[in-house]
Amino acid sequence: MDRRVEAAALSVFAHQGWAGFSIEAVAREAGVGKASVYLRWSSKEELLTDAVAHTFAPIAEIDTGRVRDDLLALAELLLDLYEGRHGLAARRMTVESEVTPGIAERWRDVRAAQVAAARRIVRRAVERGELPADAPVTLVIDTLCGAAMLRPVAVPERLRDRAAAARSRYARELVDFVLAAARQESPA
Repeated sequence: MDRRVEAAALSVFAHQGWAGFSIEAVAREAGVGKASVYLRWSSKEELLTDAVAHTFAPIAEIDTGRVRDDLLALAELLLDLYEGRHGLAARRMTVESEVTPGIAERWRDVRAAQVAAARRIVRRAVERGELPADAPVTLVIDTLCGAAMLRPVAVPERLRDRAAAARSRYARELVDFVLAAARQESPA
């Protein structure tokens, strides 16, 4: 039931935003009683944060032993997150979490954990010698994550090929671009 309620929470948030988000609306969307939702989550802030956090959770599990494969897994996960079924909810959370009391504090912790996990990917690559010691960790992650997040906003849907093969091709091109830049000498 938890996954069904979390999926309903993401759907309600995607279409209604914080203003229309409520335990009642989520329970109705999930086809469960409101009391059942309250047994698991004490507030709508907790429910929404948990639902979105679970979609980001796999970032911490990425560790193939090769930087290109790790960054490719990260890029594909983020492209799926921001362009996929719950993309609108993920993009809304990025914006609305900053201005919604109760969400801002909870989301800050989730976001910090995910950023740290992504940065570890680059740091491990430096330790393995796959990237130079002065590789710009922040720029690598900002470029990769920013491109994945911005793509569904910047590229009109009619021009965006949603096929898995096209998304994978874009992820490969993005990762190869980022790695080529990271392997260049840092500007003085």
